[in-house]
Amino acid sequence: MPHLLHALKIHPDDNVVVAAVPLKKGQQIEVADQLLMVPRNLPIGAKLAIVPLPTGSKVLKFGESIGSATADIAVGDYIHTHNLASDYIPTPENGR
Repeated sequence: MPHLLHALKIHPDDNVVVAAVPLKKGQQIEVADQLLMVPRNLPIGAKLAIVPLPTGSKVLKFGESIGSATADIAVGDYIHTHNLASDYIPTPENGR
């Protein structure tokens, strides 16, 4: 039986993985040599942390910074606008 790819680490330097399929709350997935517990139902394209990201750390996707953590992010946490300030979209957090 083929192994289903649940999430993908796009670049070796990334500190997030991206959901390749819809994920269910409580589901365990193996990705980037780790076992992660999905924190809530997530759509394709959702980002999950694969290392602890303290407030202010850069979130890396495609090997590039896509923003900064606005709160401490634990391994397996969902990363989105509630805990990430974009490096590209003007927000009060990034002063643009």
